[in-house]
Amino acid sequence: MSTPNLNADDDAIIGATRNWLERAVIGLNLCPFAKAVYVKEQVRYVVATATTPEQLLETLMDELQHLSDTDSAKIDTTLIIHPFVLGDFEDYNEFLDVADAALEDMQLDGELQVASFHPLYQFADTDINDISNYTNRAPYPILHLLREESIERAVAAFPQAEEIFEKNIETMQQLGHDGWDKLHVGPA
Repeated sequence: MSTPNLNADDDAIIGATRNWLERAVIGLNLCPFAKAVYVKEQVRYVVATATTPEQLLETLMDELQHLSDTDSAKIDTTLIIHPFVLGDFEDYNEFLDVADAALEDMQLDGELQVASFHPLYQFADTDINDISNYTNRAPYPILHLLREESIERAVAAFPQAEEIFEKNIETMQQLGHDGWDKLHVGPA
């Protein structure tokens, strides 16, 4: 991965992320729950200026608290976009354990959870170029903060939630690499 552009414009970073949400996540229906919060403008976008995992952890903890303290009608989910740190997927993946520990330390586990997206996302036992990995690929590394209660409501409305992953793999296989490239969703 290339060296991060520390002069990158927040609006451009958020724009690329919104484009990915619209075209890939919502457009391909990779997450059937995303459209409602997106349309209601209940998604908070935070561009982290962190250049170290320690700084990112501070941002993560601030945003976990902010989401917990805010009415879900105003902010239902938060995307922490961190283009300047954890560009290496293995480092990012290891940081997810730190994120989960922060949830526990803050006593927010059971209330919030962290989902993961990365430009080089790779599921275990897959080849780096396997199209299935693209279900979790985003233009920048992202920590997605979700409310447990929102997940429970969404699963109740979509009783076959456990089938989403398999459906997404089928969607990506039908789309293929050329189809993904035509979406122009990244990585940035």
